Amino acid sequence: QVQLQDAVPGLVKPSQTLSLTCSVFGGSNTTSCYPWTWIRQSPGKGLKCMRAIYSDSIYYSSHLRGHTSISRDNAKNTVYLQMNSLSPEDTAVYYCAARFGVALTDILKIQSSYNYWGQGTQVTVSS
Repeated sequence: QVQLQDAVPGLVKPSQTLSLTCSVFGGSNTTSCYPWTWIRQSPGKGLKCMRAIYSDSIYYSSHLRGHTSISRDNAKNTVYLQMNSLSPEDTAVYYCAARFGVALTDILKIQSSYNYWGQGTQVTVSS
């Protein structure tokens, strides 16, 4: 089971910082053993991968601005996404997900299915 939590409210003002937490329950070493990806869906658009983490490597989508960071705490079985300097363009539903055995060349591509999928959290950036 994957539970997605907001460290701050889902409604934030432009230029603020937002941290999202993705906690995995019911398994051990889940965040350390498998690749985890943060995905978002902007209004009226499809799913897009943002950043991924696997082993000691971090992967990021070049089409996104460099104002996001991904990290994890394996002891807590938790993956984090921090976004700085938010703009209205960052308004979206955010998901965390893991797909076992995905090729590293495909880690930032939307997969047909995921072994773990968070319930999604709405983030709205507005003044």
